[in-house]
Amino acid sequence: MREFLELNPPETFWEKAKEYLIDKNFSIEKLDLDSALSRITSEDIVSEVDLPPFSRSTVDGYAVKAEDTQGASAAMPTYLEIIGSIEMGKKTGLALSSGEAAAVPTGGMLPEGADAVLMIENTEKIDETMIESTKSLAVGENVVEKAEDIAEGEVLLKKGHKIMARDIGALAGLGITNINCFSKPKVSIISTGDELIPPEAAAEEGQIRDINSFSISAYLNKLGADCNRVGIVEDKFESLKNSVKDNLDSELVLISGGSSVGIKDMTIDLLNSLGEPGVILHGLSIKPGKPTILSVIDGTIVIGLPGHPASSWTVTAVLVSQIVRVLTGEKDVKDLTGRDNKIYFEAELSRNLVSDKGREEYIPVKVYKNEDGALIADPILGKSSLITNLVEGNAVLKIESYQEGKNKGEIVKISLLEG
Repeated sequence: MREFLELNPPETFWEKAKEYLIDKNFSIEKLDLDSALSRITSEDIVSEVDLPPFSRSTVDGYAVKAEDTQGASAAMPTYLEIIGSIEMGKKTGLALSSGEAAAVPTGGMLPEGADAVLMIENTEKIDETMIESTKSLAVGENVVEKAEDIAEGEVLLKKGHKIMARDIGALAGLGITNINCFSKPKVSIISTGDELIPPEAAAEEGQIRDINSFSISAYLNKLGADCNRVGIVEDKFESLKNSVKDNLDSELVLISGGSSVGIKDMTIDLLNSLGEPGVILHGLSIKPGKPTILSVIDGTIVIGLPGHPASSWTVTAVLVSQIVRVLTGEKDVKDLTGRDNKIYFEAELSRNLVSDKGREEYIPVKVYKNEDGALIADPILGKSSLITNLVEGNAVLKIESYQEGKNKGEIVKISLLEG
């Protein structure tokens, strides 16, 4: 039986994968607002209008010239003549001169000459034509200026931006109802293993339900992929070869279990038989995830994932997810250097951890606050075949390849467990 070709660091994986992603052509589709949530923009989105399109009040009160209120207080108010009122949703033809004010509702258009709004609480109405101001205002107080939110010609969303719910509102406010976005990349997931059965089937002795294709597809769909669970393929050369061949129209093919000890040599041979260049990497210096296979068949990346659920999940989260982010258009291929976009925070480790030096190790942890309010990271240890380790955890601790472990009480960096 062949040994692992080499335990490659993740950086080597990135460099080899980048060669086949750098010239990838991405298809684009035009989406309406209701379909654009969580999609990736394929171009800069530029505003064609000013927002707001006019200067408007943020309070109920009186539009004024700020200089007319200088020095005003409850003990020594200033007096202003009311020249009219502004109707909500209508353009005003009023223009203020020195010493004048106009009643304005929240959101109402400021009249010409006004540069501040006096809150109604800071006024006393003398009669129908006169108010007194009990507050001194600064220019721009209680006002949103024209184009203060965004100006015509400014970029609202950059190319590669994932559209969020709050973005939908901003686009609607600018009158942008159609957005060019990258199409979802098709990812095919093939499960291998004669012991596997579908989740809905009754398990007999020696059988186990398929976990990986469901957890992986759910995770990658959340990232913006269009995952196709091919199903369970028997551990036979021709069966697996035909399944991979039939799905090479996908941007990415994942074989769950195709790198395991029992069928790894068969998987390597069939991948090499399907097209050029074939297998380009076998073996990674990460734990769990050591037996990962990276291959390319006539331009399509095919990755053999470990069969154990925690191993398969770790490789997907650490490596495959970054490739999918490139295929969705969210991440530039030049950024595939091992740096991730996760947000890290610190917690105190609850116990000692020993790690294999020379391999990056990813350990699920449960983060909680102790009685003093400090964040505690409690490692969840177990074999890579146990999916419940990930279910119980809510974050991940990474131990670098040059480290031999971590000490109890040490402050460590952790990231939230995605998916």
